[in-house]
Parts: sequence; C-alpha cells; structure tokens
Amino acid sequence: MNFELFAPEPHANLLPYDGEVEDYGLIFNAEDSEKYLRYFLTQLAWQHDEVILHGQYYQTERKVVWYGDAHYEYHYSGMQKQALIWNPALLRLKQHIEQRVGQTFNSCLANLYENGTQAVGWHSDDEPSLLSPTQQVVIASLSFGASRKFCFKHKSTQEKVQLLLQSGQLIVMRGKTQRYWKHALMKSMKVTEPRVNLTFRYFYDQQP
Repeated sequence: MNFELFAPEPHANLLPYDGEVEDYGLIFNAEDSEKYLRYFLTQLAWQHDEVILHGQYYQTERKVVWYGDAHYEYHYSGMQKQALIWNPALLRLKQHIEQRVGQTFNSCLANLYENGTQAVGWHSDDEPSLLSPTQQVVIASLSFGASRKFCFKHKSTQEKVQLLLQSGQLIVMRGKTQRYWKHALMKSMKVTEPRVNLTFRYFYDQQP
C-alpha cells in the first residue's frame, strides 16, 4: 500500500511516553508546498554542514543554513555556526508557524537533502543553548519536497516510533522529548527528489 496517497492526520502526541511530538498534519496544500520548495532551494544560502566526530573532521553531503534574529553563535558536533539575518520569506513563514503552534522562535536551522542517500543519524537536539529555564526544548519541524521516513528511538527502552513526513507537514517536538528520545532521518535509495526541512527553534544566547 502506498501511504503517500493518504494525507497524515493530525495527532496530539506520536510518542507513547517520556515526551511530546504533536503532528499538525499538512498545513500547506500541494501547490503552496511546491512553491516553497522551489523558492528555498534557490534562495537560501546553503553550505555543506561540517562536524567533528571522534576527533575527525567531516563535511556532510547534506547542506544547511542557520537564520535568526541576530548573528547568534551556535556550537554543535564540535563546530561553531553563525546565524544569518532572516531571509524575508522565511521570516514570514516563522511568524505563521508561531501563530499556529503558540510558541515563539528566534532562529531556524534549515536542512537540504538532495536525495534519499542523504540522511541524519540518531541524535538529540539537547544543546544547552536550546534548553529553556525549565529545561525543555521546543522545535517545530516543517518539511517540503520528497516524503522521507523519520524515526524516534527511546534512549533507555530502545522503543521506536516512525512516520513518513510529507511535503507541507508540520510536527512539533516539545517537553522532555530531547532528554529521553533520539531521532533520525532514514536513508532511502528509492528517493531521488530533494527535501527541505525547516527546524524553528528558540536559541538562548549564552554569550557574555
């Protein structure tokens, strides 16, 4: 059965315990999603991501770019990133998402996967700069382009939850999700089209 024929239904919480992942379903129709995809593919300042793993430097095939209210300095995977000031269309989209989910964001880490061979391994977005005073992280993840399998794995029980993220679909990770769960975007040799993923976050600037 081809599940892409069916639009995802909104779901209050995709996780069975120890976290909150709300699925808003498709918040844009196919035509608008395609317009956003084509715009972001050409108008964002994409660069290959850089990471240090086990003391070794790597440049990833996927591309990223970080935008925000200011030139924040963000440290993850052993590297330092600096935010660019908002692209106007991305800023308007951020404001739309804020109204939709009832949460304020001041930055967006955008990811470009040119085909199904590009993916992201298991990780949690639990850097100190993302933790609120109540030690919670809220990340709104909006997808455009190719449908891709996205998975969660509990850090203790190893239980997995997976879903197919479609173009125009929004999920929001809240609460203690990053503390107890890892997530990953899985590879698929069948996918030949690009996917743009926008992850809206609140960055707590820790600069003195």
